Amino acid sequence: MTSASFELQKAVFAALSGSSALTTLLGGSRIYNDVPRGAALPYVTIGESIVRDWSTGSDDGHEHVLTITVWSRVNGEREVHQISAAVERALDDAALTISGVRLVNMRHEFSEIRRDADGETSRGLMRFRAVTEPA
Repeated sequence: MTSASFELQKAVFAALSGSSALTTLLGGSRIYNDVPRGAALPYVTIGESIVRDWSTGSDDGHEHVLTITVWSRVNGEREVHQISAAVERALDDAALTISGVRLVNMRHEFSEIRRDADGETSRGLMRFRAVTEPA
């Protein structure tokens, strides 16, 4: 049996990959867990996740906090803003199908956009919160 967290991550990947608005902005399906060497920018990474027990006295459940990062080297931050908006549209309040669990809700919590120390790369950090329970 795989974990609810891993199954959620697979569903998030499928939702992002299935968003034509996002893949158009990225110039293809550039959504990664492990970025291939020499990958062209822009791209999106599915990064860190935190899982907490969200059980009650009678029901099991988990709270998941997922980190999605947008990477770009286009001058300014416009591209990161556009891609971040497409990620939010694809995931916020999404009705994801997750193997073995039921998604109670999925919400965008915050976004932060900043320039990396190299002075060329802009990065958009996004956090999403999801609650799941056994199917």
